[in-house]
Amino acid sequence: MGIEWFRDLIICICGIVAAGVLVFIAVLLYSLYRRTFSTLDSIKATSTTIQGISSYVGDEVVKPITQIVTLIQGIRQGIDGVSKFFKKSEGGKNV
Repeated sequence: MGIEWFRDLIICICGIVAAGVLVFIAVLLYSLYRRTFSTLDSIKATSTTIQGISSYVGDEVVKPITQIVTLIQGIRQGIDGVSKFFKKSEGGKNV
């Protein structure tokens, strides 16, 4: 057995190891790919749930509060309008 035989043996062993490493990396990448899409599906479902909650809050909480605030502003403006009729003008100038 000469040095050429050992060289060929090492080349074959390196080829087999490299092929094994490439297969292992491919399996890891495929696993990561599947996990990424399952995570994206989970994020999509979560965002849909959050959108539904915010829509519910907008419909059930914000709209009645807006109506109450609008009513209060209307009452305040009505009182201001009525109080202008009974307010005395100052300085003799008609306003």
